Amino acid sequence: MAQIRIRNTNERIEGEEQVKAFLEQQGVLYEHWDMSKYPAALDEKFVLNDEEKAHILSTFDAEIRDLAARRGYEIWDVISLSDATPNIEELLTKFEQVHTHTEDEIRAIVAGKGIFIIKSEELGYFDVELVPGDVISVPENTNHFFTLMDNRQIVAIRLFIEKDGWIAYNVNDPDFVKA
Repeated sequence: MAQIRIRNTNERIEGEEQVKAFLEQQGVLYEHWDMSKYPAALDEKFVLNDEEKAHILSTFDAEIRDLAARRGYEIWDVISLSDATPNIEELLTKFEQVHTHTEDEIRAIVAGKGIFIIKSEELGYFDVELVPGDVISVPENTNHFFTLMDNRQIVAIRLFIEKDGWIAYNVNDPDFVKA
């Protein structure tokens, strides 16, 4: 299950109900998918070909279509990142820039770990540490970014409203301090 760390106080929030309640107060969607159906052949595999990505999408087709129907998503894909990803350091530098979008940014983590760093007007920045099964959607126009955790491996399903995907608008936020 996801865990939250509020950066200003170092307070941690754990447990599905507590995490969900906290994120709901911040306007952030959180749900958890059943990962027991994740293809065993893909366990611990973080370099995926197109066929494997399609297999992941078909495995979670019902969950994706349910989410798309509720929230207006039009397209989806799978992203996989690890130290084996070409230009991983360049990508992480780009990812680790505070930005906003004109649509929400959603991830369904299916393998590995990732982290959203999100700004709350009341609390400042907080980290949402995500594990397989966690689904999170950061609201539009909210300062945030997504990156890898210490294990530097992730497979996630991304959903988009706009057919060309969302565009990141970088924000120079003096309140943000790297942890």
